[in-house]
Amino acid sequence: MQLPQSDRGRPIVGQWVEGLDVPVINERAVRASAGILFLGGFSAWLWGVITADLQPMRVFGIVFAVEMMLRLFVGTAFTPTLVLGAWITRPQRPEWVEARSKLLAWRMGFVMSLAGCFSLGWLGLPAIIAQVICGMCLLLLYLETAFGICLGCAIGQRFARRKPQLCAGDTCTYTPPAKGAQHSILRD
Repeated sequence: MQLPQSDRGRPIVGQWVEGLDVPVINERAVRASAGILFLGGFSAWLWGVITADLQPMRVFGIVFAVEMMLRLFVGTAFTPTLVLGAWITRPQRPEWVEARSKLLAWRMGFVMSLAGCFSLGWLGLPAIIAQVICGMCLLLLYLETAFGICLGCAIGQRFARRKPQLCAGDTCTYTPPAKGAQHSILRD
């Protein structure tokens, strides 16, 4: 999976960090961002289930789709919830993961948000279909936030031709360094 690059060599997804040879993203900021999105999405979903008013789900679906689109095509530096997540987690030691590991997860989120928006809008499908799609997306956000489990990352790691070296939660050969220490990657 090739990362898109800007004209100046800066990766669109992730950033360069001294001592690492691939673009990375702070997993702690991603988890905080997922928590923020989960809170908004769960509120909208629950409102729709209880009241049958789907307008909050429509609004959240659009916000979520725009968020994923910004991450994938404009840059992670310009994504509102990632910026907020980075700000919230700034006192913590960053846990750098390969940016390309998150691409599949964010593509899945983008497709799911589009499917939910289309089912609520143009396709005119029954509300239960959109609620199930939204519920699945919320489950994935919850797994990321609460347990650090990224299904898209796990699928990408399993089937990638070039296995990632920097994975969240020590699930590959990378162990985050102590605060102030240099990065080290154990190679097989």
